Amino acid sequence: MKTWQIYLSGEIHTDWREQIIEGAKALGLPVEFTSPVVVHEASDAAGDMLGAQDKPFWRDHQSSKVNAIRTKTMIEDCDMAVVRFGDKYKQWNAAFDAGFCAALGKPYLTLHAEDIIHPLKEVDAAAMGWAQTPQQVVEVLQYVITA
Repeated sequence: MKTWQIYLSGEIHTDWREQIIEGAKALGLPVEFTSPVVVHEASDAAGDMLGAQDKPFWRDHQSSKVNAIRTKTMIEDCDMAVVRFGDKYKQWNAAFDAGFCAALGKPYLTLHAEDIIHPLKEVDAAAMGWAQTPQQVVEVLQYVITA
């Protein structure tokens, strides 16, 4: 049986990833999950080993490129992505990941509350589905993998 590679993109301040991982594990689904670096400070410092930058823009620029090595590789290798948009912060990086998935023809689900449908209309339009809970994502995974 195929082992599905699922990329979990987006919001890092809640346990949605763990809920999906545990739900898939409880069902015995043949999946492997990957994600960007989810420790904010580590992500911000990803490029620091290449040299100190005197302006915040250049530190962010350098770190975003180092982070993109991981993100680009994992999205290209995934079978499907889940892109989570939370309510605490704007996840511009998640929107970028969704666009990258769309450009590559990678199927993805969005995961977000109803109150941000309007700002995500283009992201949702390219998605294969919109989930409101991690449990719904697990149910989609179960169907797609075992149907």
